[in-house]
Amino acid sequence: MQIPQKEEQMNRTYEVMFIVRPDIEEADLEKLIEGFSGVVTNGGGEVKQVEKLGRRRLAYIVRKFQDGQYVLLHISADGPLVAELERRLRVTEQVIKFITVRTDEENKRLAKIKAIRDTKVKTSTQREAPAAPVEAPAPVEAAAEPAVA
Repeated sequence: MQIPQKEEQMNRTYEVMFIVRPDIEEADLEKLIEGFSGVVTNGGGEVKQVEKLGRRRLAYIVRKFQDGQYVLLHISADGPLVAELERRLRVTEQVIKFITVRTDEENKRLAKIKAIRDTKVKTSTQREAPAAPVEAPAPVEAAAEPAVA
């Protein structure tokens, strides 16, 4: 009898930025952030970082608001969980705008570039170091005849 193995979920990293109405109280904003973080953690994901970026002016008027409070969540989750989080962001009245960006591919690319740069730095430092001590050249003696001006 075979034991069914639990299917591995492929967690990817995402940045979820949402803009909240400017007239919301700080306590309500904290409660809202905890609610969205709870959705992620209860669904099997992980909230890596929460950044409150503060109140900023919007580029254009959104739902009759010119300002908004920006919040950025760095999460690690699978696709259906992110879809559920987006659904909840969409139906929450206090959220006036949101965007989700997958960052795992970008992080992989940046790590690869950094590794390549690190190897280049190591080889360039090896070239700069002299293999054997080099003696200074002997000073050139001045010409016997003085130059006439």
